[in-house]
Amino acid sequence: MHENILLVLGLLFAMLLLVMLSQKLRISYPIFLVLAGLALGFVPGLPPIVIDPELIFLIFLPPLLYQAAWETSWRDFWRWRRPIGLLAFGLVFFTSTIVAYASRALIPGFTLPLGFLLGGIISPPDAVAATSVLKGIKVPRRVTSILEGESLINDASSLIVFRFALAAVISGTFVWQQAATSFVLVSLMGLVVGLVVSHGFYLIHRYLPTTPSINTVLTFLAPYVMYLLAEDFHFSGVLAVVSGGLLMSFRSHRVFDADTRIQTNSVWASVGFALNGLVFILIGLELPQVVQGLGSYSLRQAIFYGLVISGLVIVIRLLWMYPAAFVPRWWSYSIRTTEVSPGWQGPLVIGWAGMRGVVSLASALSVPLLLTNGQAFPQRNLILFITFVVILVTLVFQGLTLPLLIRFTGIADQDDAMPPEEQEAGIRLHLRRAALAHLAQHYEADIRENELISALQQRMQAEAQRTGNLLDALDYDESKRQALQRYHQVLLDVLQVQREQLFVLRAGDTFEEEMLRHQEAQLDLDEAKINHMPH
Repeated sequence: MHENILLVLGLLFAMLLLVMLSQKLRISYPIFLVLAGLALGFVPGLPPIVIDPELIFLIFLPPLLYQAAWETSWRDFWRWRRPIGLLAFGLVFFTSTIVAYASRALIPGFTLPLGFLLGGIISPPDAVAATSVLKGIKVPRRVTSILEGESLINDASSLIVFRFALAAVISGTFVWQQAATSFVLVSLMGLVVGLVVSHGFYLIHRYLPTTPSINTVLTFLAPYVMYLLAEDFHFSGVLAVVSGGLLMSFRSHRVFDADTRIQTNSVWASVGFALNGLVFILIGLELPQVVQGLGSYSLRQAIFYGLVISGLVIVIRLLWMYPAAFVPRWWSYSIRTTEVSPGWQGPLVIGWAGMRGVVSLASALSVPLLLTNGQAFPQRNLILFITFVVILVTLVFQGLTLPLLIRFTGIADQDDAMPPEEQEAGIRLHLRRAALAHLAQHYEADIRENELISALQQRMQAEAQRTGNLLDALDYDESKRQALQRYHQVLLDVLQVQREQLFVLRAGDTFEEEMLRHQEAQLDLDEAKINHMPH
């Protein structure tokens, strides 16, 4: 027990060091962690890492899916529902089918159910890998919205393909009509379970006397309850978590106060980062164990099969993108008139961002060791090895070349959305004006008679004026830019002086430590606000 805890702590510490090194080298951390894990896996004397597949699904998958659903914009998800659906369902089934027939033709002894099993495992791209690679790179919001939305749904569709293929391998039979009917039932009931459970948690958050700490813990319980309840009834636990997460995110403004949002967002950001990092380093660490279990296949043969399948899934995605993007435009006049054409660049970038990761690893590791009759599961180690090769090739090769492809296509220059700093300033100006109008309409007498409320109005007016000046400074006039930068420098310097004064006050006995920490938290919020402003 102690050795396992020390191993987890050691992996977590190594992951943090590697992430910091990847930031220093300016390499996307999922890519760097997989390569580092692969290198560590071959270090002599290192204890073998054996991952329990149930732990991967149960511990890692529900919170990662819930976090992704929580951070997804429902408006963007609904706006791009057609391309998201074509990728999340159409491309997953198309990829699984092509991989099934190709692997049966390529690999001796591979049956069609085994091919569909492999196809279901390697068909879903990983959202964390794509968004991590795209972080800091300017791409149109349409591209990131489609990638994020696809990653939410394709996990469910691929795992359903995987489930039916696994049943076919174990039973030796596969009926298409029965599989299609079961797919619809499993998907719809998974959605229902997620929505029902999330509504129950919504009622708890809204009507019971919770605190920020209680609310934060409840947000961690929710995805596990959704997942386990759906899986217990043999429905889609993934769709349950996704649908429940989307609903809770949409309703969160009604049930969470400011303290809860600040605390919950901070905790989830840290936990999500740690879980993702551990999974990516485990991908590399597990590969040596898989190589040792290849059995009758030589390493050279297994690498060849893995590279062919990797190239196949890359080509399939690229071939799918252009018909999926343009055929609906040819058929529908309303689509042509309401949506901007994606051009040749958008489908190419989205197609090249199909990097595999966490879900593919979890699915491959969950393939059982034995069949129900006690015999070894056919081709299990080869399926695992091919999955690892696909993850490595797509994550490393596509991940490292994606920024180059974005620069080559010039897609960043096609983003017609308002710059983020201008959007932020515009939102703040709308909020200040709405507040001033409300004060003038409902509190006219208080403004005249109450000095505090009068000061509040004056402060709101000053903030509105400052925000308006900020918008004026965003017209790329160099002198205004310099004035804005100087303004930020002065604000940060003033905050630092206040921090030093807090340190002085701590040495005395006049003020309680709790109150001093509260004021320090307020200074932290003010500084964070400045750091998120354009510089």
